[in-house]
Amino acid sequence: MTSFQYMCTTQIDFGVGAVERLPEKLQAAGFGRRLLVVTDPGLIEAGIVEKVVQPLHRHGYTVTLFDQVQPNPRDVDCLTGAQLLQSRWCDAVVAVGGGSAMDTAKTVALLARHGGTPQAYADGKRPYGELAPIACVPTTAGTGSEVTRSAVITEHSTHRKMTLKHEWLRPTLAILDPALTTTVPRQITAATGVDALVHAIEGYTCRRTQPISQAFGARAMGLIVRALPKAYRDPLDIEARSDMLLGSLLAGLCFGSADVAAVHCLAEALGGLYDTPHGLANAVFLLPVLKYNAQEHVAVHADVARLTGMASDGDNPATAVKKLLTGLEAWLQELEIPALSSLPHVSRGDSEKIVELALANNSTESNVRAVDANAYRTILEETFRQGGL
Repeated sequence: MTSFQYMCTTQIDFGVGAVERLPEKLQAAGFGRRLLVVTDPGLIEAGIVEKVVQPLHRHGYTVTLFDQVQPNPRDVDCLTGAQLLQSRWCDAVVAVGGGSAMDTAKTVALLARHGGTPQAYADGKRPYGELAPIACVPTTAGTGSEVTRSAVITEHSTHRKMTLKHEWLRPTLAILDPALTTTVPRQITAATGVDALVHAIEGYTCRRTQPISQAFGARAMGLIVRALPKAYRDPLDIEARSDMLLGSLLAGLCFGSADVAAVHCLAEALGGLYDTPHGLANAVFLLPVLKYNAQEHVAVHADVARLTGMASDGDNPATAVKKLLTGLEAWLQELEIPALSSLPHVSRGDSEKIVELALANNSTESNVRAVDANAYRTILEETFRQGGL
């Protein structure tokens, strides 16, 4: 008999123009009038943050900007943000950006209220507690962090990726406006979009999955596979952008109460070592990990093949898996996802360090097929071979 738990307390407002409703949503949720807006310099320069802040100013909110978000957010920056929140007596946090901004905002809200360091929470040495309220305004269709209970932070001194995970980290409010995503560069659109697909696939197939997660993941996969090439070809295709943002949201709801798995474990190792953007790192490992997993778990990957539209209902499981692998390879090529060996600073000589970091990741045990150091070595070697090495 099936037994499971699922929770998502985040209020979601989705649609073109949703950002204009942010002030009233904040008021209804009791956020207070002094806000710390967490974002990155690029979004300020692009004018995206102004589109969020203007309505807040018009409604009398006091806004303090914290723009020290990096692509793989650092523990030291989270500590700085927490100090700023305290010194300005901010009541709540608003994240504007991708997963890095949202994960930083969650950690800032935690540290400002309860002290300590990200390491203390990630390592289970300090208890979580109620945070300052968090609202997330995603500007990319990728991480789904606006509805998840986790934040991934890089330990600056060691490059270790730390996962903070607790229901208190789940945002109070998520405002998803597809219009805010139309200026995302094509390469980032592709990488973050593949990240969303990885969330859906891993959340659907991992050992911690359950029926509600699988329902969200099933819908997300089809949306993402169809919409991402359209958004990549035409960044102003608002229908494709809307489908991608919805797919990313559903993928976040999929893995957010289940888990991710080996793709993420390898990707986070890469991000910690080389500062590789998270979505891009996930994209290069997706196919090799699927090949590894599908060898022992044909049926569930045949389901993925059908849900993504790579195979039909009439295909037997083995045929469906073959179509999934060949179809995803062509799909990734259409999105011009680079090979691992072509990424900046990546060195084959660091293979053992990558394996070590991936193996230490808490999500390794969630992978649908058991993974040990030798398995990670095999997957990593396969990934390097894709680049001709």
